[in-house]
Amino acid sequence: MCRFAANLTMMYTEHAFTDRFAAAAKDGFKAVEFLFPYEYEAFHLQSLLADNALTQALFNAPPGDWGAGERGLTSLPGREDEFKRSIDSALEYACVLGNRKLHVMAGLVGPEQDRARHRAVYLENLAYAARLALADGITIVIEPINTRDIPGFFLNRQDEAQAICAEVATDNLQVQFDLYHCQIVEGDLATKLKRDMARPHAGIGHIQIAGVPDRHEPDVGEVNYPYLFEVIDRLGYQGWVGCEYRPRAGTSEGLAWLKPWL
Repeated sequence: MCRFAANLTMMYTEHAFTDRFAAAAKDGFKAVEFLFPYEYEAFHLQSLLADNALTQALFNAPPGDWGAGERGLTSLPGREDEFKRSIDSALEYACVLGNRKLHVMAGLVGPEQDRARHRAVYLENLAYAARLALADGITIVIEPINTRDIPGFFLNRQDEAQAICAEVATDNLQVQFDLYHCQIVEGDLATKLKRDMARPHAGIGHIQIAGVPDRHEPDVGEVNYPYLFEVIDRLGYQGWVGCEYRPRAGTSEGLAWLKPWL
């Protein structure tokens, strides 16, 4: 049966961030994920996880200057040293929080920029991050993101992400399959889940969900999530499914969809 992780960046925003762990546990979640932990001391977050019997499923490596609009460093030429420092910081946190998956965002590429150069840097940086993470038993994941939400994002399609992983060719680099983003860019979700879960290399390391088109609860919108949850279950996926959506109102009040899966 699918196992769901609350995304504490988007969910439970009616609470202060450090109170969201207890709120998620109270609603029956056994795991959490969030974008970035770096404004909090790692051991404080670890204590919040332990106090609420929660597993840390995932977080992101530092993305550059988020406030200025940057959305990752991994494909950015000239930022390689900053990327390496970001991986050092992320792995320090992961080793304390205990998550086995770390997302590295690709970054933005403008229409006037050399996409081939960005791709070469992306491959080099991913190989570096995966090599470093391997010593700690951590898998690096990359996520195709739709360009409606993040215009100019470098990585957009599932087959493109799988090809990148195959080219880097290490067992601890996989794809973070966000069904919300994939539906907007490509659709045909069940077929792509079946195709990519069966790949001998790369494959799917993490899954995220949200209703389409408005990124609310998964029981609203154009995607038949109960069917997809059954597909994911039949495929033998053992990881967490991150609930990366914006609740329409109160988070707890919108969790009727989750009850059959707890």
